[in-house]
Amino acid sequence: MPKLQKSKPPYVQICDHYRSQILKGALTPGDKVPSLRQVAKDWNVSPVTAAKAMTQLQAEGYVKVGGPGLGTTVQDPRGLHRNGKDRAASVRRTGRIYTPGEYAKITSAEIVAAPHDIAEVLGLTGESPSAIRRVRVTYGADDRPVSASVSWYDAALADSSPQLLEAERIRQGSWRYVEEQTGKKATHGRDQISTRLATEEDAELLNVDLPAAVKVSTTLLWTDDGAVVEYGVSVSGAGRQSTYEYMLDAEPDTPETPGQTPSE
Repeated sequence: MPKLQKSKPPYVQICDHYRSQILKGALTPGDKVPSLRQVAKDWNVSPVTAAKAMTQLQAEGYVKVGGPGLGTTVQDPRGLHRNGKDRAASVRRTGRIYTPGEYAKITSAEIVAAPHDIAEVLGLTGESPSAIRRVRVTYGADDRPVSASVSWYDAALADSSPQLLEAERIRQGSWRYVEEQTGKKATHGRDQISTRLATEEDAELLNVDLPAAVKVSTTLLWTDDGAVVEYGVSVSGAGRQSTYEYMLDAEPDTPETPGQTPSE
């Protein structure tokens, strides 16, 4: 068992260890994770710290903490549809954006005239602002499309981040790539979720028949100084479960979203 280091809180190091075991396949869905008592003994921590580590792994979708006597088991994370915060955390933590079994195809990547609403969100000005538009379809283990998304960026990034204009996957995720290329770090994000009827493009990308209802999730990522790093719009159809689990620790207030008044 790895020894605890002083660089990170103990529960974070325990999370990192078991998460790594799951991602490498050493622990597979249905396997039992050591009991809280055993984890506390192995890592020389209190049962409270062991429980905090398992609760965090459950919030990330890797394990399921059972009741008394049931223990903790490894979950199959492929069926979970996480929010923007969870996906961003995954990129920061593992360098990967997709859960095991999922893969994606970039169907287009180009510079287009920015629609008015997109220009407003990105903070673009001028008579005819342009934006980079990347379209991605994510597939499940059964090779069926589970979601389709459009990511938007300032067209000025074309020079510093040329891969945004290539119809190829960016392993670490597009916004992480932009961070690396520009040095601008996304520090804040906001998700909004709504429903609507599918458009013809949605139906084609998701392989569904019209009329159909879809869930729409938008994610906005921005820097401390208010610069937008990425604006994404994701669409998913019926059968795509959304599971958002979270810790109830107090968090600092989030600065207001770029372009909004405090009352919004």
